[in-house]
Amino acid sequence: MKNKVVVTIAGRDYTMVAVEDEAYVRKCASHVDAQLREINSSRLSQADAAVLAAMNIADQYFKEQEAAENLRRQIKDNLEEANRLKMELSEAKREIFKLQNRK
Repeated sequence: MKNKVVVTIAGRDYTMVAVEDEAYVRKCASHVDAQLREINSSRLSQADAAVLAAMNIADQYFKEQEAAENLRRQIKDNLEEANRLKMELSEAKREIFKLQNRK
C-alpha cells in the first residue's frame, strides 16, 4: 500500500508517495534536509546545494556498501575457517576412537 507523506526539505514542502511507512519517509527526508542545511551554510544556489548533498549521500552509500561487503567477506572467511576446524576436530575424534579401540 502506498503512503502519501508531506515532508519539509530546505524549507519547502514535498509530498512523497512511498510503500514504506511514514516514519521511514520522514527519516529519509530529515537526512536529506540535514545534508542540504550543512552544505547551504555557504550560501550556494539551491541547485548546487542539492547536487552537493546528493554527492555526499552517494558517497555515504558507497562507503557503507563497501563496509558491508567487507563484513560479508569476513563472515565468509570465518565460516570457512570454522568449517575447516570442524573437519579437523572430526578427524581428530576418529583418530582418538581408532586409538582407543586398538587396546
